Amino acid sequence: MTNAAPVAKSVKQAKSEKKLGLVGELVEIVKTVVYALLIALVLRVLLFQPYTIPSASDEPNLYRGDYIIVTKWSYGWSRHSIPFSPPLFSGRLLFQPPKRGDIIVFKLPSSGHVDFIKRLIGLPGDHIQLKSGQLYINDKPVAEKPLGMALGDLPSGWQPVKMQQETNPEGRSYKIQVSPGFESAGDTGVYVVPPHCYFMMGDNRDNSLDSRFDPGLSPDDPKLGGCGWNSGLDEKVGDQAGVGFVPEENLVGRAALILLSWNTGVDEQHPGGASIFKPWTWFTDARPNRFLKVLH
Repeated sequence: MTNAAPVAKSVKQAKSEKKLGLVGELVEIVKTVVYALLIALVLRVLLFQPYTIPSASDEPNLYRGDYIIVTKWSYGWSRHSIPFSPPLFSGRLLFQPPKRGDIIVFKLPSSGHVDFIKRLIGLPGDHIQLKSGQLYINDKPVAEKPLGMALGDLPSGWQPVKMQQETNPEGRSYKIQVSPGFESAGDTGVYVVPPHCYFMMGDNRDNSLDSRFDPGLSPDDPKLGGCGWNSGLDEKVGDQAGVGFVPEENLVGRAALILLSWNTGVDEQHPGGASIFKPWTWFTDARPNRFLKVLH
């Protein structure tokens, strides 16, 4: 009987140590997860961010289902580099001006939170216009080279489109596609790009709501960041809401690489193909010919 108390005490101590051991393991797991999330957040804010292309507005260079990598350091950092765009500071840190022809992810001015992706066409001070589908920059036509016909995703569905190589004044070349008949904003007024603002267009010229279209806000709305809109431009293209000019602060990063790509259906109205809930489609609907494709 004299050993009962020490034995009971030893059992109680062992249980306590086991409980502390479990708590310690749980704490270590939580710390590891928190550290991993912090590292991922830092990488996402400062270096790279992945995006999935949801629409056809940038065909023939980006297709629905492309999984792209965006470099966050290309133009410096703004509050829009951080998830949810908290108003921690204004302007840009370590700003590097974007180059004409870059494919850029930016925050839609009218919302400040929705991500858009388009090609940079107009720099601050530029005069931009389209005449019969031909792009003019500062009163000079941008060089075009016909590349034949193909099928493209237009507002009315998949239709024949003209493939063209466009070469901007800086000598950068890229493919665009236009409808041989229907033209969405193919004849416009002259857009004068305000200071610290940019003019963006989709490469699928007849299926892209971009800087040719009114942002849907009053010219002095603070969301426009000083990139006010001349409503007289709407007479040529209609008053449907688009992007308008993009403030410098709204730039998020440069699209650099198509990492992976999957078929995600015929168009936005008929989704299909690869699905996260159908693991076999990750292989059957993959588009390996688009993997690791550098964007120009």
